[in-house]
Amino acid sequence: MPVFNILHITRYEYSSAVTDSANQIILSPLTNDFQEVIEQKISLFPNSNIDYYYDYFTNRIGVFTIIEPHHFLEIKVELVVETFPIELPIINLNVEEQWQIVKEQADQFPYIDFVRQENIKSKEEILSTLKSVANSDLSVMETATALSSYIYENFTYRQGITDFETEIDEIWELKAGVCQDFAHLLLGMLRMLGVPSRYVSGYISPSNQELRGEGATHAWVEVFIPGYGWLGNDPTNNCWVSDRHIKIAVGRDFKDCTPVKGTYKGTSSHKLGVSVIITTDKTKNLTEVPKLPMYIRENNPSIEELLPQSNSYRMFLEMQQQQQQQQ
Repeated sequence: MPVFNILHITRYEYSSAVTDSANQIILSPLTNDFQEVIEQKISLFPNSNIDYYYDYFTNRIGVFTIIEPHHFLEIKVELVVETFPIELPIINLNVEEQWQIVKEQADQFPYIDFVRQENIKSKEEILSTLKSVANSDLSVMETATALSSYIYENFTYRQGITDFETEIDEIWELKAGVCQDFAHLLLGMLRMLGVPSRYVSGYISPSNQELRGEGATHAWVEVFIPGYGWLGNDPTNNCWVSDRHIKIAVGRDFKDCTPVKGTYKGTSSHKLGVSVIITTDKTKNLTEVPKLPMYIRENNPSIEELLPQSNSYRMFLEMQQQQQQQQ
């Protein structure tokens, strides 16, 4: 079984000192039937204590606060994880029985949270495609395979044209995106058919660069298969998940699995850089910081945003004073 060494660095750089930085991180994979977390270390710069709890979806959540002024925030994750093969299940239920179970379970706990559909303007057009791609003779697993293949064959893997806020309508129009977009679209399609499905964040391991999204944070979908349970499907690579995928968290969508999010007091001008190294080479020095981040995002506010903003409470007091003077 493969053992992966992972170094994941997230770094925020601010144009001026910020304070009172309160953050939530979801960067801690859990041991389960298909992976074992051998080592795990999360370091913060500036240093701070991390408190942990488990959320509604059983993800391990870390929270921390940095009060003092700082010009950067770096979160370094060092992991050693062993993964195990996932054999595709043999379902001893006919197609009609499978879809009946899906229908019965869709409004029951814990599946009800994973069938809710978002508002999609292109819904009718997507439904028309679904009818041609996934006919009624297919099982739930065959349907997921067909939809995953459709996305893989008809959507281009292209970085930089979408972000975590991109909606399904825009993905559908662009016919392009990255792993989180393809997972988002597959979720939407499956839920239109009433199939419970959930978003998964994690990593995909490198191997001769034949997989899209490898050596970075990755996203895929877990589909509810009647007679089996949750089974991961990766539409970015048109495959069912096995020992090349390392799972961190699950949720209804990306927002439930966001690796890092938080607030702070100070300038809105900042740069975000994310670097991930995944290797099976135990001799590799994972403490070495990558020279170039694999993902960079800059937030440079406009001149108007940099100007002092009106204080609503002060305006209220001024209005009261004016009214009193007029009386």
